[in-house]
Amino acid sequence: MKFAYNTNGAANHRLDDALILIAEAGYDGVALTLDHHHHDPYAPDFSGRTAALASRLRELGLGLVLETGARYLLDYRQKHEPTLLSPSAPGRAKRVDFLTRCLDICATCQGETVSFWAGVPQPGVASTQAWDWLLEGLHQVVAAAQERGVVASLEPEPGMLVETVDDYLRLRQELPDLKLALDTGHLLVTGERDPAAAVAEFAPHLGTVAVEDMRRGIHEHLPFGEGDMNVPAVLAALQQVKFQGLVCVELSRESHRAHLMIPQALAYLRQIEAGLLADEPRRS
Repeated sequence: MKFAYNTNGAANHRLDDALILIAEAGYDGVALTLDHHHHDPYAPDFSGRTAALASRLRELGLGLVLETGARYLLDYRQKHEPTLLSPSAPGRAKRVDFLTRCLDICATCQGETVSFWAGVPQPGVASTQAWDWLLEGLHQVVAAAQERGVVASLEPEPGMLVETVDDYLRLRQELPDLKLALDTGHLLVTGERDPAAAVAEFAPHLGTVAVEDMRRGIHEHLPFGEGDMNVPAVLAALQQVKFQGLVCVELSRESHRAHLMIPQALAYLRQIEAGLLADEPRRS
């Protein structure tokens, strides 16, 4: 299996320092959460910096998934705003522009996918209107992804308009090329599916997968061993469906000890993977 570490769990490090830590620990890739200090897509010399990033990733032997969940990158006054659901048309256009820049970075760096979420409807916005705005924006993003030969993956997020994998299925009826960014921990929060069962069910639609520990009903990303996630079952399911993409570790609350958590998380996953491989003859 190929593992990546999300840079939202290394927010106190310079990006290059974080990439070095991730590569030295033995990861196969990085889940890069673009932010004002981690390859800001609105800083000068976008093309030149992106070409340099692609070169650096090749030097370090790291694959790439682009993550788009930075809190204040687009609006320093409002977390995660604007989104594809914003009542303001210029706001929605700004989110589409941001995601298009992410697609450009992914194309230049030959990344696996751009992972993004829908957003939270603003007070007073009817659900039907929010869905209409979402579909309008998604059609633009998916079209831009196809033009660039990049995979666009939507992540169901607790508390957002697209919260569950069933919400994702609703969107797929109109957008069959939209892949699923499956955060297995979110399934413990919503209680909609067993995480391992969801991997098997959605295998044909997976654009990327995130793993971490989490407690049932509580949206808090935890180090492995501190929650209710059956990590061996999830990894076994990924093996069984022959998932070829990066499996991304998202420990967004662990930046203060990233130098420890980056290697520890991978050691935990590799130990489980080794056990699964040892048990494979008995399972077959």
